[in-house]
Amino acid sequence: MAAEGEIVGEAERCADALTLVRRTRPDVAIFAVGLPDGDGIEMAAQLAEDCPVVLFTSHTGTDLIDRARAAGVMAFLLKPLRPAELAPALDLAVARFSEARALKQRLADRKIIERAKGALMARYALSENDAFHRLRRAAMDSRRPMVEVARALLMSQSVAGDLPTA
Repeated sequence: MAAEGEIVGEAERCADALTLVRRTRPDVAIFAVGLPDGDGIEMAAQLAEDCPVVLFTSHTGTDLIDRARAAGVMAFLLKPLRPAELAPALDLAVARFSEARALKQRLADRKIIERAKGALMARYALSENDAFHRLRRAAMDSRRPMVEVARALLMSQSVAGDLPTA
C-alpha cells in the first residue's frame, strides 16, 4: 500500500460508517473511538471480517487496548496524527488482516480435511494415517488441493446419505 490510495468516504455516525464500509469495500477503515452515536471499537467488531480496522484515538489505556484487540482492531493511530505515521500503520493493518484471514482459511481447510479423514476411517475401518494417505493420493492423482478432495468426499457422502448433514 505504502500511502497510496484514496478516501472513499467519510461518516460521522456508526450506522452510516457501517453502510459505507460494506458498500465501498475499502482496503482499510479508520474509526475514531468516540463517535456521536456509538463506539469505534464496537464498529470494528462488526467489521472485523470485512476489512482491517485502524482506531484513531488519544487514549492508550489498558482497557481500551484490550477491547480493541478483542474486537479485531489491527492498528492504532494516536492523536495528534503525524503524517509520517499514517502509511506504516495502514500498511501494517492491511498485512495483519491478510495474515489473519489466511490463517482462518487454513484452519477451516484443516477442519474439512479432518472431517473427511474421520468419514473414511468410519466407513472403511482405516487408521488415521491410512485415511490421510488416501486423501493425499486422491489429491495428487487428480491434481487438486487436498481440501477440494475432502469437500468432494464429504459432499458425495452427504448426498448418498452416509453422513448426517452438518
